[in-house]
Amino acid sequence: MSDRLFNFSAGPAILPEPVLETAKNALWTFGDTGIGILEHSHRGAAFTKVIEEAEANCRTLAGVGDDFDVLFLQGGASTQFFMIPMNWLGGGTANYINTGTWSKKAIKEAKLFGTANVAASSEDENFSYVPTAADLKWAPDAKYAHYTSNNTIAGTQFSYVPDSGEGVPLICDASSDIFSRPIDMKKHDMVYMGAQKNLGPSGLALVIVRKSMVESAKAELPSMLQYRIHAKAGSCFNTPPTFGIFIMGEVFKWILEQGGLSAIEEMNEAKAKLIYDFLGESKMFSGTARADSQSRMNVTFLASNEELNSQFIKEATAKGLPGLKGHRSVGGMRASIYNAFPHAGVVALVDFMKSFETKNS
Repeated sequence: MSDRLFNFSAGPAILPEPVLETAKNALWTFGDTGIGILEHSHRGAAFTKVIEEAEANCRTLAGVGDDFDVLFLQGGASTQFFMIPMNWLGGGTANYINTGTWSKKAIKEAKLFGTANVAASSEDENFSYVPTAADLKWAPDAKYAHYTSNNTIAGTQFSYVPDSGEGVPLICDASSDIFSRPIDMKKHDMVYMGAQKNLGPSGLALVIVRKSMVESAKAELPSMLQYRIHAKAGSCFNTPPTFGIFIMGEVFKWILEQGGLSAIEEMNEAKAKLIYDFLGESKMFSGTARADSQSRMNVTFLASNEELNSQFIKEATAKGLPGLKGHRSVGGMRASIYNAFPHAGVVALVDFMKSFETKNS
């Protein structure tokens, strides 16, 4: 780690330092082109190589073949919330698992185009757990099923892939844990994510979608809202977010250099374990997520009272540990420790938590 701070922000979030160094140089001139990456035409040879390499490395990491399209789209995950039902719901019913704020937003958008059946919800306990497979009550004849794999605000994460039923496409919003662990694309028909938590800058969405699903989508829609048009144009129907795609491509390379998704998963498990182990023995701090639902990406926790929460955040920020304030719906603290977050930063946080507890006991 350089002289940069340990950034615990939930998003836009920390990026790998080698990627930032590459981007810094590419802003002035990309390779030997004499033109900065921000200035290259999306139809020129230099950027064509960028997007083709990004797609190829994404396919390698996700383990997807030619039966899937890989799309780089604008608008982040929130645009996908309405594009999905707009393309496939058509007045029918879709199944949604409600595990937090972002699931609720997706459900709200789906209701504009049909019926959103909430197959299960953890709202009864402020989204502090993930419903089990036995909890799921699927509506029959659904157009698709949708879940959010990691819940940034509540600090929970699915440990299993829901079974959506025979012939029902499964869609996953993986915005905050994509490529933090291996993903079984055979069980999914679409996985999408906003880039700003684990893959790149804000404003860009990555969509991995089965081609047969793209072909079944509604065609009577504005061009920019049709997946088939973006797929046919190789994500260049209009000028795409070129810099975001460049950064995402560099992040893919960085993940591959770390050893791929299995190696990344081991690193993430080790980082999260340091914090959860301390929370398990602490007399002042406690986690807010149920033990069987805890996220490796976003660790949410509380001190024993609100005054201590505020004091902890203030002192942590002064110590060079910013971004720890929890979302207002949960309160307390949230440590977002995405792929690029260094192990040393987690050690620094746990050491500070220990000293804070000792000082204030």
